[in-house]
Amino acid sequence: MLEAFFPVHLKARYAETDQMGVVHHSVYPVWFEAARTELSHAVGLPYSEWERRGVLLMVGELTCRYRRPARYDDEVTVGVRVAEVASRRVVFEYRIEGPDGSLLAEGETRHVVVDRATGHPTVLPAELRASLRRSPA
Repeated sequence: MLEAFFPVHLKARYAETDQMGVVHHSVYPVWFEAARTELSHAVGLPYSEWERRGVLLMVGELTCRYRRPARYDDEVTVGVRVAEVASRRVVFEYRIEGPDGSLLAEGETRHVVVDRATGHPTVLPAELRASLRRSPA
């Protein structure tokens, strides 16, 4: 699939940190989602369009390996890429880097393609599958 990670730049907000100023572990999946959303825009098919067409990507599995802490006010880069596209599954990979380029976390999400109306797994339409294989603009 896509070899390079698509970069999304975020700043760690105060509300995302604990009393020590360290970004809480629960924030990283939110950053993953923000990066996926930006990637969908960058390949020309925003996620809102997927929903309009009756397709949802339901998270079936999420992994995150924490390497170093992000801290309040850090500018982080969340890299995202499509690792796999199958008829009923999409897999994304992530790398979060700190302001100095150090690896803070890496992870993966596995999504089941679901029909919005029924909630049942469905086949990913060809146009949506093609959009995930495009390089971001």
